[in-house]
Amino acid sequence: MKRFSLLIIGCLIVLLPFSSYAFKLEQGQDCMDCHKLTTKDVEAIIEKAVPGGKIVDIKASPIKGVWEIDVQRGEQRGAVLLDFSKKFLIGQMIPVDQLGKQPPARNVDVSKIPLTDAVRLGSAKAKKKVIVFTDPDCPYCRQLHPIMKQIVKKRKDIAFFVILNPLPMHKDAYKKAQAILCLKSLTMLDDAFTGKPVPEPSCSADAVERTTALAKSLEFNGTPTLVREDGTVLSGYLPEEKLLEWIDKK
Repeated sequence: MKRFSLLIIGCLIVLLPFSSYAFKLEQGQDCMDCHKLTTKDVEAIIEKAVPGGKIVDIKASPIKGVWEIDVQRGEQRGAVLLDFSKKFLIGQMIPVDQLGKQPPARNVDVSKIPLTDAVRLGSAKAKKKVIVFTDPDCPYCRQLHPIMKQIVKKRKDIAFFVILNPLPMHKDAYKKAQAILCLKSLTMLDDAFTGKPVPEPSCSADAVERTTALAKSLEFNGTPTLVREDGTVLSGYLPEEKLLEWIDKK
């Protein structure tokens, strides 16, 4: 079973003012002695956070005052964090000793990434090709998109091949991706990222089924995810100058 992290609030670490009761424990007392959480208690919350998701386990997280709820949707499984007051969903847990460190470099076989269903941004003659897995409702993809447009405007030797990977937590993203892929429309992709309405799909969902299956096969569970021609993977986005450094790096 492949596991992924559901980024409820993007990839941000959110510091929240937990209710004081979560920490007022007598010596030797366990949080679980005072707090219980059942599937019924959180069904409505999970349905909003991960539509169609099924709760498979609830346990205390390594953080005091926070529940870890395992959710499965189809073949994907991930963890949702919820504070004891049931008022806040929280982003990923990141070990303190990993802060400020680059994640291990990852490479994929670019030859296994077909571009048949990609939307090209930039010249077809560009020598440098960057593959970008994106989601039309992903806030970080929305910030990356104008950066890519600015780069291809300045650099005719760079082209981005955008592969749509709508994530489960974005309920409208699948239909938007389907509509965009029906026409391979860069204009519709621009509209999606600028908040303009995207028309209903004019074809079947075959293309978006292929792109989501491709992302799954590569274990790309978040967006944006970029792949350089040498197979180097970049998760997330960078400012224009840093992104160009990454693209040009040999």
